[in-house]
Amino acid sequence: MLKKSIGTSTVAALAALFAVSACNSPAEEAADTTADQMEDTADAVRDTADTQADALEDQADKVDTTTDGVDSAKENSMEDAAQAKREAAEKTADAIEEKADAKREAADK
Repeated sequence: MLKKSIGTSTVAALAALFAVSACNSPAEEAADTTADQMEDTADAVRDTADTQADALEDQADKVDTTTDGVDSAKENSMEDAAQAKREAAEKTADAIEEKADAKREAADK
């Protein structure tokens, strides 16, 4: 009998905790939705830059067709440009995510 009442109490407590944590105000819900969209944008920025950088690296590989293991200056330049594109996108995406976090934090106050 004691085990049943403890189990029932635990379930009831967990249900109450879940109900309280799930009750966000409309402003918090809106902020979360906006922040989620911002994070999706940050992901898209990274994905787009990766796709573009990969294409640039593929072009760079076609520039130097020798198999001597030494990359040409043009190939190195193109690969550097691809890396710069990735790094710039990462900075942009990080800034977007920081704004999304700030939006969520502001709504939680």
